[in-house]
Amino acid sequence: MTRLAAERRHVVRFTLNGTPLEGEAEPRLLLSDFLRHQLGATGTHVGCEHGVCGACTITIDGALARACLMLAVQADGCALRTVEGLAPSPARLSVLQEALRRHHALQCGFCTAGILMSLDTYLRRHRNPSESDIRDLLSGHLCRCTGYTTIVRAALEAAAELANDLTSEDRNA
Repeated sequence: MTRLAAERRHVVRFTLNGTPLEGEAEPRLLLSDFLRHQLGATGTHVGCEHGVCGACTITIDGALARACLMLAVQADGCALRTVEGLAPSPARLSVLQEALRRHHALQCGFCTAGILMSLDTYLRRHRNPSESDIRDLLSGHLCRCTGYTTIVRAALEAAAELANDLTSEDRNA
């Protein structure tokens, strides 16, 4: 393995929300800062910088990760997905985003990106979650405004809608 020279920048190549990108980063630059300041992916928020609040949650090769706990150079060769990659188009929200909007499940919005990333990833793998499942998932996110109730309702509604969409696809196949 090649040692990274601390005094120079390194090229980092990866896919961000389906688009191949590259940029240069110092070895000590956090992935959250790289995404926000060099790539303009400002949906990834930075709260505690200790991996506790969940605001910086993204997916790396399909797995949830805290971007504030990872160096940009560690993302080399990976597929990253941020909240900017959730909506199917600029004019249309995802099922989950739309459910949060309908339920007024956000207030200041600071925690929302991380919560969306965690819920989206979870709902892709678990089509019939219970309220307890959703609350357990949300325990990894700090939200000071909503009290989580509307977020839980929105997540359960989105899960039901996604499950119905899958059932409809099965019937039409």
